[in-house]
Amino acid sequence: MIIKDWKKDILTIPNLLSLFRLVLIPVYIVIYLNAQDMTDYYIAGGILAVSCLTDAIDGKIARHFNMISTLGKILDPLADKATQFTLILCLAIRNPVLWILVTLFVVKESFQLIAGLMILRRGKILSGALLAGKISTAVLFVSLIVMVLFPQLDAKTIQIITIADCGVLLASFIGYARIYYTHSPMIQELENNTDNEKSSG
Repeated sequence: MIIKDWKKDILTIPNLLSLFRLVLIPVYIVIYLNAQDMTDYYIAGGILAVSCLTDAIDGKIARHFNMISTLGKILDPLADKATQFTLILCLAIRNPVLWILVTLFVVKESFQLIAGLMILRRGKILSGALLAGKISTAVLFVSLIVMVLFPQLDAKTIQIITIADCGVLLASFIGYARIYYTHSPMIQELENNTDNEKSSG
C-alpha cells in the first residue's frame, strides 16, 4: 500500500514532464555548443520549444487532474530555473556581453532561495509567483530563443536584447525583494497554504 501511494505521488504526469525537461538540458548543451550550421541551431531551438510546451501544460494537468504534489512543487521551478540558467550561460559563452545577465540571474535566484528558506524556517511560504516574475520568465525565454535561432545577430542587437532582459529581470528581483522584506499577504502560513491548495485542487 505504501509503495502504491509512493508511486501515485511521485510518478505523476506533471512530475514526469518536469523530469523530462531536466533531461533535455544536457542534450541542448551538447547540440548548441557544438552547432556548426543552421540546422543544428534549429534543433537546439526545437528542444527549447518542447521544453516550453511541457512547462506550459504540466501545471494545467496537475491542477485539472488533482496531481499537485510536494515533489512537483520542487521539480517544476527547478526545471524552469535550470533551463533558464543553461540557456543564458550557453549564449554567454558565445556572446560575452551576456555575462552581466548571467550574474544578475545568479544573484536574483540566490536571493530568492535564501529568502525562501528563511521564511520556511518560520513556517511560512510564498503563496505564488509575482506577475513581474512571470513576465520576466516569458521575456527571457522568447528573447533568448530568438538569439539561439538567429546566431548571426549583430553585436548592437544582442546588446539591446541584453539590456531589455536585464531590465525585466531586475524588475522581478525588486518585486520579490519587496515581498520578502515587507509584511506581504503573499507570505502565508505553510499549513494554511497547503489547505488552500488541497481545497482548490
